[in-house]
Amino acid sequence: MGNVIYVLKGGITWRMMPNDLPPWQTVYDHFSRWNKRGVWEVVLDKLNRKARSKAGRTMTPSYGIIDAQSVKTQYASEERGIDGGKKVKGHKRHIIVDVLGNLLHIKVHAANISDTKAAGDVFERTSEKYPSIGAYSGDAGYRGTAVNFVKDKLNMTLHISMKIKDGWAVLPKRWVVERTFSWLNNF
Repeated sequence: MGNVIYVLKGGITWRMMPNDLPPWQTVYDHFSRWNKRGVWEVVLDKLNRKARSKAGRTMTPSYGIIDAQSVKTQYASEERGIDGGKKVKGHKRHIIVDVLGNLLHIKVHAANISDTKAAGDVFERTSEKYPSIGAYSGDAGYRGTAVNFVKDKLNMTLHISMKIKDGWAVLPKRWVVERTFSWLNNF
């Protein structure tokens, strides 16, 4: 597992692993098998429960915070598009975190898919996995379709944080998801 973390932390390609580690094909094969068996998701869930317990919270979250981030990619793939609003050609990462910033669900798709359109699947999958969640929070990009989806399909509330017109301010709960993106960007 340390070899996989080396690749992720270093941001290198599998083929550039140092010679004192096992052959890259072996490390990648383990990573791929663990990924297909859902090992990474199980590890994440256990770490989340442990972190929540350590923080004095219940083991499962009751509130989720959603956001998306468009990321440039250099290689062509079917999961690549142009986010017209941000002028980014690549992928979009949709994440839902708990109030501590722990990653609950992530979906990566082409950047040209709007937040409100992609959010439905993300909300649905998160709600299936965490039935303890009773409400969500999102920014103004999730108005309309996403609010209606959460209300009509999930029978929950999606609280929308509005932008500050003049100036800048830390919005309650919203900064948590932004911090998680910051953590992810370090890897």
